[in-house]
Amino acid sequence: MKKNWMRYRGSKMRWNGRSYVKLQDCIGALDGTHVKARLSQGQEIPYIGRKGYPTQNILAVVDFNMCFTFAWAEWEGEVHVSRIFGEALRRPDNFPRPIENKYYLVDAGYPHMKGYMAPYKGDNVRYHLAQFRRGATRQLREPRGRIEKFNYLHSSCRNIVERTFGVWKARWSMLRDMPFYHIDTQRDIVLATMAIHNYIRKKCNMDDAFRAAENERYVPFVDPDVGTSLRANNNINAENVEEQSDLVWMGLHNLIANEICEA
Repeated sequence: MKKNWMRYRGSKMRWNGRSYVKLQDCIGALDGTHVKARLSQGQEIPYIGRKGYPTQNILAVVDFNMCFTFAWAEWEGEVHVSRIFGEALRRPDNFPRPIENKYYLVDAGYPHMKGYMAPYKGDNVRYHLAQFRRGATRQLREPRGRIEKFNYLHSSCRNIVERTFGVWKARWSMLRDMPFYHIDTQRDIVLATMAIHNYIRKKCNMDDAFRAAENERYVPFVDPDVGTSLRANNNINAENVEEQSDLVWMGLHNLIANEICEA
């Protein structure tokens, strides 16, 4: 296993009971994030992305206990996370791909395909939780129809990845102001802090940061870089990865949406 990969095992699931009934085969959420990098002037150019400063681009998977189950660090900040996702799919020995009918939740920038459940997309279709909190009346804020009801549940559950990133980055100030180490060491810092994050989650039942993040109204540490390299291009073609959406998987999408609407 390469040093810039990290897989974790043994996390238990904590989940709102009602949501679990509807998304019972979901095993986690996947997204990308950035951590600031410190490099010499001659090395930093490929690490400078759309934010205008050098970063590591990181693909991560989390479970519903706010633990990291996979991370791939050290990618240059300018690299589109769709490429990282595609490379991960092509390396099944390292990437924990869902088996059978299991799947990860992904946001609208990723392709909807077997193993990766994306929300419904559309110019007038709401998805992010903040969109459902706007409106002068409760009726305006409520999700409308089966598509928005599905998206609201999807977003509520996928929010676990933003909560996890928030707790992780808030705890480790060096992730916001990385010391001037060799880039390999900076990568190792990212992976080591993720491992310690998991240890704290499993062993410290009274940790204040995790307790705060379990609150439904918790607002994660402001992380403008979570998934932004992917959301900058919401029309990613599934041809960029090795698998394609299929009718069976789209049917599952619709089946879950119908069940939610009938509940």
